[in-house]
Amino acid sequence: MSPHFGHAENRRLISIFRYRSKRLSMSVVHKIDCAHCGAPIQFNPGEILTTCRYCGFTQVIETGSAFTFAHSMFMNKYDSTSVENVVREWMRSGFAKPNDLAKAAEITAKNLVYLPFWVLGVEASTAYEGIFERLTPPLLKKGEIRKNYDWLILARKATQFPAREYDVPLEGKIPYDFRKIESFAKVLNSEIEKDVAVEKAQQQIEAHHQFLAKQDVDRVVKISTDFKFGDSAYLHAPIWFIVYVYKGENHQIILDGAAGMVIKGDIPATRFGLF
Repeated sequence: MSPHFGHAENRRLISIFRYRSKRLSMSVVHKIDCAHCGAPIQFNPGEILTTCRYCGFTQVIETGSAFTFAHSMFMNKYDSTSVENVVREWMRSGFAKPNDLAKAAEITAKNLVYLPFWVLGVEASTAYEGIFERLTPPLLKKGEIRKNYDWLILARKATQFPAREYDVPLEGKIPYDFRKIESFAKVLNSEIEKDVAVEKAQQQIEAHHQFLAKQDVDRVVKISTDFKFGDSAYLHAPIWFIVYVYKGENHQIILDGAAGMVIKGDIPATRFGLF
């Protein structure tokens, strides 16, 4: 090989390296070093917690200090082939779906994402007064709602996820182990601190108890809720986001990778008629 050819090849490789480095720097906004093992950690704007993919250490991004709450995860039980089998079975079940859905639908995307959640143990007690208007004269009623919850709050600000429809299987959680995360999966970190999660939980529980109170009275005139928060946990759950095409239209299915249950799935409209 001539020296001139070698220099040209080196220049080409350097050019490729610089181009890829530039593209990488555009896509990776921030980097820090793991406070435990020193490995580089990449994180996105807005995230407040991060977990090292090399040693599993979870730390607060701003301070580098160790995360003091229990960090757990659920094991994903499916690969891209077996999860499609679960989806096809869901498509075949239920009377509301088109008869040919499982056969005609084309699955175009299967993405596994480990979503972060706060699980808040809470006892909520609500006292209410309301008017039962279906009697003449209307009757003033008082009641109480007392519930214990493991309330689930998605630890992301913008991600759309039906958390109230997700029956999180807490008995199946294990300590977070980065070695059990699939190489093709995406792991999202928390953008919400525990205090913010607590505020969200209070608002959601108050709305839920308002709904429950309205099952007892026709019009609520006074209501108040007291909270006692107990144990809290931070966990990652494997969620499959499936996209399929049916008769030219895109639809989405959200599936729990730990339990194999469809959390929410779009069902194409079925047209009825004589012809």
